[in-house]
Amino acid sequence: MARPQRAPRFLHLLSRAARSAQLVADAGLGDIGLTSAQSGVLFLIPNEGGASVNAVSEGLGLAQSAASVLVQRLEQAGLIERQTDPNDRRAVLLTLTSRGRTARAKAIERARGLNASAIRGFNADEQAVIARWLQHMIDLKEEGRE
Repeated sequence: MARPQRAPRFLHLLSRAARSAQLVADAGLGDIGLTSAQSGVLFLIPNEGGASVNAVSEGLGLAQSAASVLVQRLEQAGLIERQTDPNDRRAVLLTLTSRGRTARAKAIERARGLNASAIRGFNADEQAVIARWLQHMIDLKEEGRE
């Protein structure tokens, strides 16, 4: 008698995949001196203008304290700097330095290559389903905050 098929353990697979993705991304960025989390910060700061620590925190889905640690490391590395927000003197904006813009451009190229590897073998319809499911998982977390 055939054993019943066990349902995929999606959360377990997602957890393992997330760890693997971070390791792959970190390895792909290591020679330019960035981690995937640090490059995420650089991606959230526009080339011209700036972003708040709160925007970085929300954009990466991190606690403000964790985002602040990332920001501090990037600031110490000379990739970003803090400037007073011209629209609100009480607020601080994170801006890219010249070195930060160069690092961001390199990280974007690496991310494109890593993303291309991640979707290799999946057609456009499959990619759309995967993206929709991953966004659904993010939305579930957001719903839990309300």
